[in-house]
Amino acid sequence: MAGVSSLGVGSGLDLAGILKGLMQVEQQPLINLQRKEISYQARISALGSLKGALSALQTSASNLLPATGKTAAEKFTTFSASVASTDIASASASTGAAPGVYSLEVSQLAQSQRLVSATPGVPPASPYANADSSIAAGTLTIDFGKLDGGVYTAEASRKLEVVIDGSNNTLGGLRDAINAANGGVTATIITGTAGAQLVLTAKNSGSENVMRLSGLSGFDFDPETGSTSMSEDSTMGGRAAQNATFTINGIAASSSTNTVTGVLEGVTLTLKKTNIGEPTDITVRKDTTNSLTASINDFVKSFNEANTTIRNLGAYNAETKEAGALQGQAVIRTSQAQLRSLVFNASSSGNPAYQRLSDLGVSFNKDGVLEVDSSKLSKAIEADYDSVLNLVTNVGESFKNALDTVVGTSGTIVGLTDSLNRMIKDLGSQQTALNERLTNIEERYRKQFTALDTMIAGMKETSTYLAQQLAALPGVGGNQ
Repeated sequence: MAGVSSLGVGSGLDLAGILKGLMQVEQQPLINLQRKEISYQARISALGSLKGALSALQTSASNLLPATGKTAAEKFTTFSASVASTDIASASASTGAAPGVYSLEVSQLAQSQRLVSATPGVPPASPYANADSSIAAGTLTIDFGKLDGGVYTAEASRKLEVVIDGSNNTLGGLRDAINAANGGVTATIITGTAGAQLVLTAKNSGSENVMRLSGLSGFDFDPETGSTSMSEDSTMGGRAAQNATFTINGIAASSSTNTVTGVLEGVTLTLKKTNIGEPTDITVRKDTTNSLTASINDFVKSFNEANTTIRNLGAYNAETKEAGALQGQAVIRTSQAQLRSLVFNASSSGNPAYQRLSDLGVSFNKDGVLEVDSSKLSKAIEADYDSVLNLVTNVGESFKNALDTVVGTSGTIVGLTDSLNRMIKDLGSQQTALNERLTNIEERYRKQFTALDTMIAGMKETSTYLAQQLAALPGVGGNQ
């Protein structure tokens, strides 16, 4: 509302206050619309909270169901593996592992090849003082392949070619060019007492990842002879590629890496250290209860959280006289009734002794909170595992499908939210029209009050003038 402080100056009346009071009365319909919009927004927010809680419960229910192509038994069966000597190896297990104890003896760890530029002479001396030392130009070819029984077989698809010319013909330039090629090798320069040396390290370990270097003077290596300008001799800082070798229950095996799969079915081993002559045990275990119990407990937790959210949104606090944002709304009543009905009615076609969640020890306590009797659940799983699985998956399916009608893309909550948004949009249009009307009403009042102010001011001037004239007449006011 525009300022009205100038009104009343001529008349001396509080026209600004009168105008303000009148406009406050006129604005009541607008205030009512604004309050209604706020209540709708609060309801939308509450519906979002309800949807979040029910969606979390639906997710927990879905977690009771096996994935497509898997059985419930496969879903809830877990495997674990451990190694007695954790400094020798670690292990993990997956579906297909056979429970048992296996003996592991590691004779050799896998390692990647490392080549070092030679330092001939006594004492050793590198031909390169530092990274800026010049080298010959040419094309360095690095082959990757397999060394088996002294015979090297290159793999053509893995060949790396590095061009050295006048722009990069230094030891550092060669290093940078090799790294820029982003192949199966990394290059670095180590400057020691013998001078600067180029070090090439294969990215992958094992005898199938052996390098052969050719084409650039001073940087060649033949894996079959080893007598070239680059060396894998450990006394010079080099290292030969090798596979990990080990035995499981006395059966020899090897791996190009220290992460071993496919040797002991369903088990992944990570080898860390050799233990020749001192075998250690790998223990593989199969568990059919822990995952199932955890999923049931998670479902019960989500159920209670959803139930608490529903109760709070629909409650009325007699002390504070505050109602929940969805108090009295049908969606609250139907959601509560639906959840309780599902708990009591979801059933199984299996063993008559395990037809409902209560048969597994899942029931409401005196406070209306869903609880799990862990002892009763364990006994049921032990007594008839398949029937328990059947019941649990039926419960998961029932909850998942029922909740989809509430929280799904075409569910009740989406429909209610869309309806409220349409009403808010309509309220916005009404408020816009009402604001325009109020502007016109205020302008009309202002014109009327301005005219009244002017008229009264004129009358006051006339009155003052007449009084002055009358006072000046002979015989009036004591004049003779």
